[in-house]
Amino acid sequence: MVNRAIAGLYNAAETLRAWNDARVTRKALSQLSNRELDDIGLCRGDIEDIAQKGLRF
Repeated sequence: MVNRAIAGLYNAAETLRAWNDARVTRKALSQLSNRELDDIGLCRGDIEDIAQKGLRF
């Protein structure tokens, strides 16, 4: 029972962390000009996908 509560709290914290990471990424990329986005191989339409999925290399 305690393990489930701890797992639930951990999952909630991970969800909050992922949401915040996506928010920060979205904000940072949105502040770039179209030229700057093009320089890094992105377009404005890519921002949401990148924010949700994150950059994986």
